[in-house]
Amino acid sequence: MGLEEKLPEGILTTQLETLVNWSRENSTWPLLFGLACCAIEMIATGSARHDISRYGSELFRASPRQADLMIVSGRVSNKMAPVIKRLHDQMSEPKWVIAMGICASAGGPFNNYAIVQGVDKIIPVDVYVPGCPPRPESLLYALDRLRAKQGKETFRTYVDFKAPPLSKQPDEISSLESLRRPQLA
Repeated sequence: MGLEEKLPEGILTTQLETLVNWSRENSTWPLLFGLACCAIEMIATGSARHDISRYGSELFRASPRQADLMIVSGRVSNKMAPVIKRLHDQMSEPKWVIAMGICASAGGPFNNYAIVQGVDKIIPVDVYVPGCPPRPESLLYALDRLRAKQGKETFRTYVDFKAPPLSKQPDEISSLESLRRPQLA
């Protein structure tokens, strides 16, 4: 004789953590943020053919304070790195990051001084999407992987405020050294 037999019809019992994780899985709001050709594929994911709305993510937010997912789609230049870091810091907790495309993941074919060799040097990345540019189906698969990660999170993850930050400060990024050096005339 369990608790379910004593409750009236239509009453559901669950854990608070499970309910919160379910709501996070089904209403992840991405930041409206695209850097290069991968952004076109990210936009195509919102079309009727691919239907990102089945994940509750059809509402691309223009403000980082209203978004909880940053999809970095495209190459990240050294000039753009501090802006990405600032936008990531302005997002409320919990927040997640998807690196979409080989340029965001590892610098792509641009192995030079102007391009950051992976956005994970600036902010922590949760899911990587390979490809140049990756298809919208790849982004939907990455959202599936992110949903699996969101479903396993615990409240204890966000309790420890004394933990060191996972991401680097803009001053600690080695690829920005060339921007700080004074130009020789």
